[in-house]
Amino acid sequence: MRQTFGSFIQAFPPDHDSLVLSFTPTSERIRNRWRSQRLSAHFVADYIANFLPLNKDDSSDEQQLKEAKSSIGYIANELLENAMKFNMNAGGCKVKLGVHYLEPTAIMFTMNSVTPSGAEKFQAFIEKLLTSDPEEMYMQQVEASLEDENASMSGLGYLTMINDYQASLGWQFEAPQPGSDIISVTTMVQLKV
Repeated sequence: MRQTFGSFIQAFPPDHDSLVLSFTPTSERIRNRWRSQRLSAHFVADYIANFLPLNKDDSSDEQQLKEAKSSIGYIANELLENAMKFNMNAGGCKVKLGVHYLEPTAIMFTMNSVTPSGAEKFQAFIEKLLTSDPEEMYMQQVEASLEDENASMSGLGYLTMINDYQASLGWQFEAPQPGSDIISVTTMVQLKV
């Protein structure tokens, strides 16, 4: 079973640049240190910056590079944070953070595993996200978060990616076997840099 939502790239050309990092979220060291996620996100941003066709000696290009690294770092951190937060810790389910670069677009993604009920809840949120006005939904989610501090999924990070960074988002859900208790989720964000 495979379901795709939003703007999701199924296959990449074999001769493009990419990077994938893998995390074991059950490791106390990783789970308890958000700093590790931030460092990984900045590493991904620095990696992609090397491929941008910018002259680092030109001040306008230098500013564009700084903005691109900041945008990529923010998005990679949000993706990794969500993937770690909602990943199944049972069964050794690893979390992956990756990036592809297809000029002029950085395509960041995370892969994690969720329960079937977690997948259904997430898909309902995605369908709402894809059919709503992102700015209006952002305000609704902020208000809902203020009313319920224990809300587990606000979606504000995704909405910020859309509203502030003009990013395109996509998701793919896949069960390795019919009736499986594990659903693999890939979240993809495409950002023009």
